[in-house]
Amino acid sequence: MNPLETYLQELRDIRSTGAAVKETSYYGALERLFNNLGKDLKPKVRCVIQLKNRGAGMPDGGLFTARQFQRQSGNEPVNPENPERGVIEIKGTGEPG
Repeated sequence: MNPLETYLQELRDIRSTGAAVKETSYYGALERLFNNLGKDLKPKVRCVIQLKNRGAGMPDGGLFTARQFQRQSGNEPVNPENPERGVIEIKGTGEPG
């Protein structure tokens, strides 16, 4: 199955439980979709969901290059950066953008 088919299957499966929250229950499936697509890009791109507030609010996710995952000193990143490939704002279906 291609990444989009897998993503749509996951959405259907989550929704079919009847227990999903309109937006956040689907974050994991979206993160997996972006990571599946991003692994073939140059540079590779990884999605991180639920970013902390760095002065402009809390985006739902960010797209980071592989280079951004390598800069660490011990357990802490050296000079944490904003997502190089952009941020993600997720809305439930039918919500105005």
